[in-house]
Amino acid sequence: MSRLLLLSLVLSLGVLAEEPSWSERAVWYQIFPERFCNGDPGNDPRLVDQQGAWPHDHESTWQLHPWTSDWYHLQPYERANGKDLWFNLQRRRYGGDLQGILDKLDYLQDLGVNALYLNPIFIAPSQHKYDAALYHHVDPTFGPDPEGDRQLIATEDPADPRTWKWTAADRLALKLIKECHRRGMRIIFDGVFNHIGQTSPFFLDVVKNRQKSPYADWFTITSWAPEFQYEGWFGVKELPEWREDEQGIVQGPRDYVFAVTRRWMAPDGRVVDGVDGWRLDVAFCVKHAFWKDWSRLVRSINPEAYMTAEVIDTVEANRPYLEGDEFSAVMNYNFAFASSEFFIREKDRISASQLDQLLRELREAYPGRTAYRMQNLVGSHDTARVASHIVNRERLDYRDWARYCDASRATNPAWNTRAPRADEKNTQKLLATFQMTYVGAPMIYYGDEAGMWGANDPDDRKPMVWEDLDYGPERVNADGSERTPPDPVAFDRDLFEHYRRLIALRNKHEALQTGDFATVVAEDDLYGFVRSLGQERVLALFNVGRKGRAFKLSEDHTDLLGNRTVSGSIMLAPRSAVLLAPIQTN
Repeated sequence: MSRLLLLSLVLSLGVLAEEPSWSERAVWYQIFPERFCNGDPGNDPRLVDQQGAWPHDHESTWQLHPWTSDWYHLQPYERANGKDLWFNLQRRRYGGDLQGILDKLDYLQDLGVNALYLNPIFIAPSQHKYDAALYHHVDPTFGPDPEGDRQLIATEDPADPRTWKWTAADRLALKLIKECHRRGMRIIFDGVFNHIGQTSPFFLDVVKNRQKSPYADWFTITSWAPEFQYEGWFGVKELPEWREDEQGIVQGPRDYVFAVTRRWMAPDGRVVDGVDGWRLDVAFCVKHAFWKDWSRLVRSINPEAYMTAEVIDTVEANRPYLEGDEFSAVMNYNFAFASSEFFIREKDRISASQLDQLLRELREAYPGRTAYRMQNLVGSHDTARVASHIVNRERLDYRDWARYCDASRATNPAWNTRAPRADEKNTQKLLATFQMTYVGAPMIYYGDEAGMWGANDPDDRKPMVWEDLDYGPERVNADGSERTPPDPVAFDRDLFEHYRRLIALRNKHEALQTGDFATVVAEDDLYGFVRSLGQERVLALFNVGRKGRAFKLSEDHTDLLGNRTVSGSIMLAPRSAVLLAPIQTN
């Protein structure tokens, strides 16, 4: 019996499928494509490509924004429209594309990451591309032939997969997938299946033909006349939601989503050339019945596929998604909350024993080895960058998500947008050490390893800082005032080397990837655990306090970060970590 036939039988009998083991060894790197690297200036977006995206200004002067310019400084073309910073930030385009990602795969391999998560790449007018016009095509401005792609797309019936063609941008995405696989890397796409964009041909047909449209029942229309009204995601009209019934997304868009899933997971029927899984945007907005059916489809195509959901909620709220018949994991914001409360906070820091309890709850909350597959992030495109969290360590409660999202933006005068100082960078190093040694798959948001900082959206989406580019300093604050002194902007080689070394240790020591976990100390500011697999053990110790702490050792160890032998006991300096491996004796 073939593996695929066996999987189908298992699923049909209601037995839960085994999740992909490769995800336990993943070190994730999240890429926001428009801001990562402009590898092909020939495909740079035009102003007309923004039609349908907020702030809907397609008349004012516009140009591609200089990659290395001061973030809060308005360029002459922006000042000409008389609008404020926040209006103009939404109109900016920097030209990042898929060729840029391909060009930087050597950099990513050098860093040591082995799994990529791309924010949406499908055709859409916004810079974030969560407002897709179509899911089955990559945005033409991400590929080598934008005009040719647009002409090709115009020949299709978007609702009929038999008419779909592969554009140049699509083929470049397939090349990226193949190149990742050649390098032993995995790659997942962002599936934004709860809604579509205003520029979608499906939605535009409804706007034009109203009840006579073949797609009239694809959306929740609240009023046909005299004023056309419909449900947008959280009221956002740029994001019309697919209509749902008791089974989730209704048949028409459901069939479209399923066809898109097959297309990217098995292009031309070849699973080996397809994406390795999906990150599911706002998964909590779609009924469980749909996700169960969709996940069954995904596993039938590729039993090794990885599915991670955006569900920013409590352990109890996460559980239904992680029972084995929906997702492999969720983006582990609860890890981010707990770790920030211990490693970042000072005034209101939780104790080591409280951290240990929170982490135990997360490890034991879900069945099987789910904890090992969780994406352990400390920040993302929906948060302030970790460096800015540290700068603002006492200002906000990361766990208070509803308040945090707005209050962590630079529109809040209390949020400090300056660059991190030396002691704050050291805190980031400490947190990264924990992230790379704890249970679960660590995820880096692009540029954190390079020293980037920024408030929440849109400031967390600055252009990537590359070592070979000369960046202007940040001389202007969010309110337009002068920053004194200016903050230099440059690639942080020291921080990069810290991440690279930690990732290399994680990739070398399987105990840090899939090994058992046991707490060895949780006293006040001192926290430590051992990861073990067979004869291999790694002891991780963290002192987050401002005083040195001693820890007694029962045997000789090698200091994996300091390249020395440690005997008897070790003194941890303030705000430091050590990784120790017992010296094997025969």
